[in-house]
Amino acid sequence: MELSPYQSLAERLDALPDGFPPTEDGAELRLLQLLFKPEEAQLAAQLRLTKETSNEIASRLELDHKTTRDLLKKMSRKRLIAAGKIEGGIGFGLEPFVVGIYEFQYARIDKEFAERFEDYYQQAFSTALEVKPQFNRVIPVNETVDVDMEVLPFESVTSLIDQANAWGVLDCICRKQKELIGDPCDHPLDVCMALSKRPGAFDGDPAIRALDRDGAYAALRRAADAGLVHSISNKQDGHWYICNCCTCSCGILRGMAEMGVANVVARSPFVSSVDEDLCAKCETCSDYCQFEAITYQEIAVVDRNRCVGCGLCVLHCPDEAMTLERRPSEEVLPVPETISEWRMHRAAARGIKMDDVL
Repeated sequence: MELSPYQSLAERLDALPDGFPPTEDGAELRLLQLLFKPEEAQLAAQLRLTKETSNEIASRLELDHKTTRDLLKKMSRKRLIAAGKIEGGIGFGLEPFVVGIYEFQYARIDKEFAERFEDYYQQAFSTALEVKPQFNRVIPVNETVDVDMEVLPFESVTSLIDQANAWGVLDCICRKQKELIGDPCDHPLDVCMALSKRPGAFDGDPAIRALDRDGAYAALRRAADAGLVHSISNKQDGHWYICNCCTCSCGILRGMAEMGVANVVARSPFVSSVDEDLCAKCETCSDYCQFEAITYQEIAVVDRNRCVGCGLCVLHCPDEAMTLERRPSEEVLPVPETISEWRMHRAAARGIKMDDVL
């Protein structure tokens, strides 16, 4: 039996290393139906991760070039597929559902979309969160890392800000989604950060408020003050976002809080440490720890296996009893250098081959 365009697209997205797990009742199809028209889904289901020009795609699929080009442009404007400059012109490619299609709908999300996503999330998304390497990696609050400590560029949120040439802040789609389904959290909404190498990349964007470098630092500090965990894509290079996450709304951290998925996010190479002489057992640090890594005996005690090295306990300790220290090398998790390496490892973990989608 021939698959519907939405079934074909769902299977294509699940064939990516990122994954798009199916559900028993077709929740994933109802979600795609809200985003894609049938002809869009049919074309997207035949795209590759490697970008191709519209002419190459039309030729490969034996389609009319103008019709194909117009449809690709329309989907790229809706951020349903990837688009960018390649040799020969503008290239188009398949975008993962997460991180990708879903997050790019920050300007389009409404109550119906939020409800359909929640239905899908509750049924299937824990399957994707259980796979390693994880989607995101924690990066510590900058003020909590000792200036004398060796820190690699991809371990420092300051380095990520300094490497960019454009900065922006937008409403967190995860908190918007929870708010739209009637379950908002108290954390600030406008702290999701976008980065770009291209100067002025966010100027004029109706949904992203452009910042300068100092404004980007201020937004990060505001997020940390609110008890939010900085997380970035789980690779060393090519970062374009900084999430500021909470277990009550974040699509990734909710996997731990609601579904019991351990290690939903890759930890930083740091771990919290307690100064016994300074600890006043005020419990402030545990109030800010979203990973339940701190308990109390005579003093605060850190569970090294649960601690992700975000530094929030250090930032908020009123007695300066908490510090971050670098983990021994055998405890430091390797970080994929590029998105290609991340995909390779994740495809291996899922037991899938990428020949058809590259």
